[in-house]
Amino acid sequence: MTQQILTSSGAGEVSHKGALPFKRLKQQRVMPGFGLTLGLTVLYLSLIVLIPLSALFLKTFTLSLDEFWAAVASPRVIASYRLTFGAAFLAASFNLFTGLLLAWVLVRYEFPGKKIVDALVDLPFALPTAVAGIALTALLAPNGWLGGTLEKWGIQIAFTPAGVVVALIFIGIPFVVRTVQPVLEDAEKELEEAATCLGASPFQTFSKVILPTITPALLTGFAMAFARAIGEYGSVIFIAGNMPMVSEITSLIIIGKLEQYDFAGATAVAVVMLVGSFILLMIINLLQAWQRRRAGMKS
Repeated sequence: MTQQILTSSGAGEVSHKGALPFKRLKQQRVMPGFGLTLGLTVLYLSLIVLIPLSALFLKTFTLSLDEFWAAVASPRVIASYRLTFGAAFLAASFNLFTGLLLAWVLVRYEFPGKKIVDALVDLPFALPTAVAGIALTALLAPNGWLGGTLEKWGIQIAFTPAGVVVALIFIGIPFVVRTVQPVLEDAEKELEEAATCLGASPFQTFSKVILPTITPALLTGFAMAFARAIGEYGSVIFIAGNMPMVSEITSLIIIGKLEQYDFAGATAVAVVMLVGSFILLMIINLLQAWQRRRAGMKS
């Protein structure tokens, strides 16, 4: 009887001691609890994002419908929308392909000066946008080193919409490269080798094996480059020429209204830009989600 009691008590001690580390492990968390982290997240989003955007909409509501329409739909503003969104889309599309090529070269090949090229990709991140605009203008202006040569062939880039696209390409290329590069580094080369052994051509290997893997990263890089291009100001105003109805971006329209103390009109144009950018980015996110579901169904 005594032995049974000792045995049962000993088993209880063992089970109790074995449960203690598990309980302690379960209670330990690297980050604070869900309630605290969620509260800090909501507070951060409210102070940094939601409250400023709400103030933007509230200021716009001080306008009547006719005043709002006159502010956001004048021919000059419509021309700036067309240039801003069109140039941003063209620049992001160009960066989509060139960024993929740059990322591919940096990941798959070894060559002298590779680290220098890799560092130069990040230069638009660190370079002040005004410096980038001045440098591009000095290079591409009719009296510039490259612009003078192009001028002889009847090609003018500076002070035209083409100059806006060039500036947006310059500031947007790192977003695509730095988004695609890690995905290419983590890609399984065994799948490519297997596809080659099964008789797939290089194009089939790229389109069927590599491209589905990097498509989400490509779309993310495109979205980031597109969003940055829409809101770009410093590097564009120097090379654009800022001619109304020709090379005037929407950000300059907003700055002009603020300088004229037309705060309601500036916020109205800003709201249109905000809604348009949000819709386009939402479409891109939906495409990303659709591509992930499609890739999951195939796998």
